Amino acid sequence: MEKLYTAVVTATGGRRGQVKSDDGIIDMKLSLPEGLGGQGGSTNPEQLFAAGYAACFQSALLVVAGRHGERLNPDSTVTAHVDLNKKEDDSFALSVKLAVSVKGVDKEKAKQMVDEAHQICPYSVGTRGNVDVELEVV
Repeated sequence: MEKLYTAVVTATGGRRGQVKSDDGIIDMKLSLPEGLGGQGGSTNPEQLFAAGYAACFQSALLVVAGRHGERLNPDSTVTAHVDLNKKEDDSFALSVKLAVSVKGVDKEKAKQMVDEAHQICPYSVGTRGNVDVELEVV
């Protein structure tokens, strides 16, 4: 395996703390979501994961579209829904639904491209077997 890039982000204070990248581009407060009893007003780990997964999956979809000789319509989107779940043994787990809108391509072709993107997206590869991921072509 050839390393292409390393992202470095440091967290302090957990869910009520802060995250900062080594280059200073990310420098954000974190807060517990209102749905978990927090005050909200800042981002949280699930939102950051959803943002990364959605962007990465969109990039994988662009690669797949190119392989199919398609030019992905700029209005196409990937919306990641990331759930924080409590398991029966009191541990926690994530689950994800990716709602993918592929504009200008028929639904069958869009489904095929989404399935192929799921095979090459680093987030999909990294979560496979550990996180339930549902794909929805909208």
